[in-house]
Amino acid sequence: QVQLAESGGGLVQAGGSLRLSCVASGRTLTNYVLGWLRQAPGKEREVVSAITWSEGRTYYADSVKGRFTISRDDAKKTMYLYMNSLKPDDTAVYYCALKRRGEATYDVWGQGTQVTVSS
Repeated sequence: QVQLAESGGGLVQAGGSLRLSCVASGRTLTNYVLGWLRQAPGKEREVVSAITWSEGRTYYADSVKGRFTISRDDAKKTMYLYMNSLKPDDTAVYYCALKRRGEATYDVWGQGTQVTVSS
């Protein structure tokens, strides 16, 4: 069983930067996709970015392209989300989540970390 733990959230001014980390413990991550999802109050949860662990192929939501960068460190079993040029609309709880490649649903979740961007 894999467990995920996020860190790195906080309060930042618009235009600032943050780095989120997600440490995975448990099984190997080959054949899995890890993603960052976020949920703001009153809004649906959305996939912000994702990465295939084996190949490192990445996905970004249109709203964050050019501002966020996802990466992973296989040796540390850690995924990162570098967030630059942050906007108040980026305010949300950010979750690290995992799913098998080819599946639609993320089925392992971290506890979430709050990101607040002030204007």
